[in-house]
Amino acid sequence: MAAERDRFSTATRLRALGEQAAARVYQAQTRRLTPRPRRVRLTGRAAVLALVICSLVVALAYPLRQYIQQRSEIADQRRQAEEARDRVAELRDEKARWQDDAYVQRQARERLLFVLPGEVGYVIPDPGDTAGADEGERLENRGAAGERPWHEKMWEGLDRADGADATP
Repeated sequence: MAAERDRFSTATRLRALGEQAAARVYQAQTRRLTPRPRRVRLTGRAAVLALVICSLVVALAYPLRQYIQQRSEIADQRRQAEEARDRVAELRDEKARWQDDAYVQRQARERLLFVLPGEVGYVIPDPGDTAGADEGERLENRGAAGERPWHEKMWEGLDRADGADATP
């Protein structure tokens, strides 16, 4: 009976409550100190969704790259076609100018040093030529600059060809 009385006594009850409270505090502290295993938040649905999105990105990457490349090529072709149209327009204008007899005559006078019958043609020496240099040096200097008239070049070529035939 004494054990029964001890069981129901206030002191015994308080001791039991204190021990229970101490055990709970110890358990709470150990739970805080020990790291919890991380709960994986990736569910099956999320994994399937990620897989679908990745497969769509992979499936669309190549056609999208081809589309962008073809758009770039189309832009280049349009630019080239526009340049060709501009060039054709320039050539048509030039062709129309060459159909005019006055333009042809002016070009022959300027480029080929042609003169009409009854006119006298003069070739004025270049003021850049040195006055003290002999004729050969002046021709050589003028030839280096590429400013010699066409008829001088033609005669020089004929002279060279004639000299090549004469040598055995």
